[in-house]
Parts: sequence; structure tokens; C-alpha cells
Amino acid sequence: MRGLHACGHACAMVLTAWRTFVTVCRLGSLSAAAGELGYTQSAVSRQIAGLERELGVPLVQRHVRGVRPTPAGEVFRHHAMAALDEADRAVRAVRDLRDGASGRPLAVGATPSLAAGIVPVAIRRLLDTAGPVRWSLLPGLSLELHDRVVSGDLDVAVVTDAPPGLPNDPRLERRFLGMDEMVVVLPVDHPRAGRGPVHIRALADQTWVEDNEGSAALLRQHAARAGVTACIDLTAADLPGKTALVAAGHAIALIPGVLASALRADLTAVALVDPPTRGIYTITPRRDPHPSTAPLLDQLVTAFESGRPAVAGATSGAVPARLSGV
Repeated sequence: MRGLHACGHACAMVLTAWRTFVTVCRLGSLSAAAGELGYTQSAVSRQIAGLERELGVPLVQRHVRGVRPTPAGEVFRHHAMAALDEADRAVRAVRDLRDGASGRPLAVGATPSLAAGIVPVAIRRLLDTAGPVRWSLLPGLSLELHDRVVSGDLDVAVVTDAPPGLPNDPRLERRFLGMDEMVVVLPVDHPRAGRGPVHIRALADQTWVEDNEGSAALLRQHAARAGVTACIDLTAADLPGKTALVAAGHAIALIPGVLASALRADLTAVALVDPPTRGIYTITPRRDPHPSTAPLLDQLVTAFESGRPAVAGATSGAVPARLSGV
């Protein structure tokens, strides 16, 4: 018993420190994180220092306006957020069981950009039409989400066939939602802003940033077809980090066209000539589907089809404005 108690205490301390670190990164300030979490600033500093000692690398760096994660800290933040989300879901599931909540939650997965676009819209419409449904949303890359549907962790996932593609798995049902055209995201003061569609050859001398190999592969293939090379000199841990580097003027990036209308105000999206595309699909288990899966799939189709292009120079109706993510 003593060993279990010690383990539980240690695990709680680890999650507390991870949550503190993620909050510091989000707010960019030790004092602001202390205020939000109800700690003293020195307690926040000790937790960050403890993580750095444990991992053997600096996780944050100080600057005149506060703190920001180091490259190692950005990688750790990405994984810490996923772990904290899982821990929160575990606690909610046990409390729901304790409180007698009926029915299992609808577990939905989506690629990062789709989790920021059509999936929340579709879930909102599901709740409005079907009434209260307990649900959760897990962002991830397509292959990871595929595996979690197979294992039973997810009831439905919204994924893409961007490289390396989707497995043809007989255990899963695949439903095609539509094609999405990739676009280029630029700072609003970029010389090419508002002047699309632009040929990739006109951007061959630019520095590019990517956050995952699927999007990078689409960019390389598109450039190669035009006889040029896209210089992917910067790497971001996730989609927000990728767009932050573009907004700061460090690079330009390829993003899903369906993400265009959700961009921050200091960014703009420009269409490409003969753009790379990827298909968007839902995948669900063939056996024991969640009762809310079928109505959610219908709402996802509606959410995808109701979008409109929000890209400079876009002429195709295949770019829904409220979607996203590789």
C-alpha cells in the first residue's frame, strides 16, 4: 500500500509540474502562470527548474517580455499537453462512472487542423439536433488516429490521405468527405499577399517551415513537379508554432485550404497554381459503433460542404473555408 501511495503522489507531482510548464508557455510569463494557478512565482520557478534538472536541458529562455520555450521545451510542451489531456479525460471518466452517468462518451479524433475547423462545427450541430451527448476530442496525425480507432480508443476519426497515406484496413469503415486544396500562408505584409494564385516557382527562393512530414512531402512533391526545390529550413512542433513563425516573418508555409478562414489576423492565405491536394475521410470501426457515430458523420458532411473559399486567388469550390489540418 505504501508503494502505491508513493507512486500516486509522485505521479500527481509530475502532472502538476507539467501543467505548470504548459501554462507558463501559454502565458509567456512566470508571474502570470503563478496568478492563474494560485502559486507563488518562486513555486513556479522551482517546478520549471525541477523539470529541467530531470530532463537535463533548458526548457524556457528569458527575454525582456517574459519567457518562451526553448526548442527542447517546445517539443516537451507538445507531448505534455497530450498527456495532460489524457489525464483529464481519465479523471472525468471515473467521476462520470462514480456519479452514475449513463452511456459511454463519444470519443472523436481529428488531425490538428480539422480539430480546429469542421469537427467542432459538426459536434455543435450534433448537440443542437440530438440533444446532450458526452464527448471528447483528441487531435493527432492520421496514422496515429487510425491506430486508436483500431484499438477502440476512438469511435470516429477525421483524417487525411496526405503522405504516407491511409492503410486499407478491413476492420474500419472509411467515408470520403471531399478534397482539400493546400494553400500558402504568408505574413500580411508579404509582397505576394493578396496576389494569388501564385506559382510555386515564384516562391522557390523563400524559406519554408513545416510541422509534420505529411505536409512537407506534399510541398516537396509539388515543387519537384514544377522543377524547383522548396527549402524547408525550419521545423515547428505543431500547427500553431508553424503559423507563429510565419507571422513573425521567419518563413512561409503550406497549410490546408480549409484552415484559411481560421487564420490569425496577421496572416493571409494565397492559392497556388495547380495546388497539391489531399482527401479528407472519416474512419470508424465496423463493429460496435457508438450510437452517435452515424448522426455525427452526417453533420461532418454538412460542415465540410457548407464551407466557402477564403483564399486570395482561389477559384475552386473544393476548398471549404472552415476546415483544416494534415
